[in-house]
Amino acid sequence: MEVSRTDTSFLGRWWWGVDRWTMAALFTLLIMGCIMALATGSARMRDLSAWAQVVRQLVFPGLALALIISISLLPTKWIVRRAVTGALGALLLTAATLVIGTEIKGGRRWLHILGQSVQPSEFLKPFLAVMCAWVIVRLQATNRYLGFAAAALPVLFALAILKQQPDVGMIVVVAAVFGAQIFMAGLPMPLVLIAGGAAAAMGVLAYSVLGHVRMRVDSWFAAIADHRPPSIPPTQEERSLMAYGNGGLWGQGPGEGRVKVNLPDADADFVFAVVGEEFGLVACLLILAIFAFIVLRGLLRMQGERDMFVALATTGLLTQFGLQAFINMGSTLRLIPTKGMTLPLVSYGGSSMLGIAIGMGMLLALTRRRGPRSEAQGPLRDMGTA
Repeated sequence: MEVSRTDTSFLGRWWWGVDRWTMAALFTLLIMGCIMALATGSARMRDLSAWAQVVRQLVFPGLALALIISISLLPTKWIVRRAVTGALGALLLTAATLVIGTEIKGGRRWLHILGQSVQPSEFLKPFLAVMCAWVIVRLQATNRYLGFAAAALPVLFALAILKQQPDVGMIVVVAAVFGAQIFMAGLPMPLVLIAGGAAAAMGVLAYSVLGHVRMRVDSWFAAIADHRPPSIPPTQEERSLMAYGNGGLWGQGPGEGRVKVNLPDADADFVFAVVGEEFGLVACLLILAIFAFIVLRGLLRMQGERDMFVALATTGLLTQFGLQAFINMGSTLRLIPTKGMTLPLVSYGGSSMLGIAIGMGMLLALTRRRGPRSEAQGPLRDMGTA
């Protein structure tokens, strides 16, 4: 794509203003997602229904690419308006899962819409992060703590719904994103320490009350201490480590992995292990570097940002993206207890991929370099008449 720097058209200004390096990194992850859809599908090549799922999965990277580009074209004020509308709609749909949702693997997190299983909480994450940033900034002019309190209301409502589903991993991500935003917005250090203590107490309470959380944590500690009796079959985490061991430096080759056949979530939660077995340590380090590059470059582009809304929204989107990647990769490496969370833009799952694409599209739109006469003077003035 050749666009002159003197091109003042809409697309010309977008091309020279958008972060093309981050966009290229995101497209690389989407390509890896296509490759891994084919790699995990090869383990079920005799199952026609499984191959139909693989073909369907290959459609989502194209949709994600279209979302990233189209959303990155939007002005800041449009991002704010759609984020507020999207967050409220996603909250209602997430609450609806408790009433009319489909139960899968003990969790009621999905809605059956037009023949597709949709997980509304995946779309809630990016919209909620941007909406909270706008609420904090808009109300901070009146009272700093009023902004924090008003933004906390939808977050607490979302956490209550996610607890009922239950989805502890999503609770951790949503709470961490909001925590990062209020820290960036200037929450006093004593309150930061109190919030950290409250989060730790909630973790202990979850371990005490929720049986599936206690089971996963106990299993993780037992695996680290190597207390599993030999008669018990290997756990998913142990099979995941076997996959990494089989892959070595360069991997077994595309489609040649064997551990993935016995790995229940090889195409979603444990896709990083399949990468390790088939493409080796080099590919794993490359993917890790891409995620680190996207997060660090986004943080660097925030330096000198005068619009507090852009800074807070970008912080939330990057925290969500990086934390979700860490949870997925850390689970497969047995660094943390397992939690059903996808690897952004790589794992199987339409809701997850499209939700991440929306968040990254908003990130590119908010971090776009604009001229002095642009609408980037801040969303507060634009939203005053919205």
